[in-house]
Amino acid sequence: MKPIAEQLAIIRRGTVDVLPDEELVAKLRAGRPLRIKLGADPSAPDLHLGHAVVLNKLREFQDLGHLVIFLIGDFTGMIGDPTGKSETRKPLTREQVSANAATYQQQVFKILNRERTEVRFNSEWMDRMGAAEMVRLCSHYTVARMLERDDFARRYAEQRPIGMHELLYPLIQGYDSVVLRADIEVGGTDQRFNLLVGRELQKAHNQPPQVVLTLPLLEGTDGEQKMSKSLRNAIGIADPPEEVFGRLMSISDALMLRYYELLTSENVAVLRAQMESGRLHPMEAKKRLAEIVVARFSSAATALQERERFERRFQRRELPEDIPTFEWAEVPSAAVPLPRVMTLSGMASSMSEARRLIRQGAVRVNGRRIDDVAFGVEASDEAVIVQVGARRIQAVRFPVLKNTSQRG
Repeated sequence: MKPIAEQLAIIRRGTVDVLPDEELVAKLRAGRPLRIKLGADPSAPDLHLGHAVVLNKLREFQDLGHLVIFLIGDFTGMIGDPTGKSETRKPLTREQVSANAATYQQQVFKILNRERTEVRFNSEWMDRMGAAEMVRLCSHYTVARMLERDDFARRYAEQRPIGMHELLYPLIQGYDSVVLRADIEVGGTDQRFNLLVGRELQKAHNQPPQVVLTLPLLEGTDGEQKMSKSLRNAIGIADPPEEVFGRLMSISDALMLRYYELLTSENVAVLRAQMESGRLHPMEAKKRLAEIVVARFSSAATALQERERFERRFQRRELPEDIPTFEWAEVPSAAVPLPRVMTLSGMASSMSEARRLIRQGAVRVNGRRIDDVAFGVEASDEAVIVQVGARRIQAVRFPVLKNTSQRG
């Protein structure tokens, strides 16, 4: 193993909390491989770049010689993590959880070292827990302590319902740490309360308490809310490389630096200075980011191929030879609202979906990103190229305009 000072520098890099730091130092001084726990409820079928922030930290622990326990919360997934929610979540069925868990196992090893990973399911022990054991578990925590959680406190003050099963969630997550004898538990900043519950339950079971390590939450492609499949602002680590590259190229320059900070080992201060001095164009920096991410989840060759494809299509305006074409029925009397163009041409299933895609910045017209749902497409003799994301592209052709008298 590396010297303790070197390990500490790597472990602390990019973290928000290390609680308590002195216990981390003591655990490292023990000179044995530590058990690093990450719990993930399979509430959606795919992992995304937000998950990658934490998984990257786990991979750093593995490279330092430690063991990662990737805990799939197939039991807690049926409860639904209430963290950050303003209302009770709808629980998933066991069948839904099992299907999602299968994809998690396939995708997690795009980042983690399989040889240093122990995959566990908390149904192993929770399915066997009897009513008496559950009552004993509940005795270790009070309702008052639970209501210290920001989301519970807010809902209680607003007289919004809090289900009893939601109060059990932090206890079960904490009990997982007892069963697994975790030395360190890693999670996003929104999990801080739950991770600290694990420390308390380990103490109650006469175990050395785990160190809590939290990492920043990655904003989604909208640049506002945390990345989430349900919010449709996520980039999946198993998404097609072309889609990943294209969506990364659509994010803002400010968000690009945030992604560099949380998803790569690049020196963000240096990148910012290079862009401010004009030595590095933001477009070039963004292509480099997209290339790094695609290479991480696919290969360097694939990343280079997607970069070249992007440059051909958007910077040199070269389009695929077999681009599908939609023929507009008649000459419009005025500019056609973009949502209508997208819906009638089949690029969106409805006007509402078209507007959502436009607001997300996923739509381009003739290579220009459009985020105004009121944007109108002007009819012309040239085909209008409409693109949604990196993969859906279509030419829209209007009837040939012979003279202006044909309008109206």
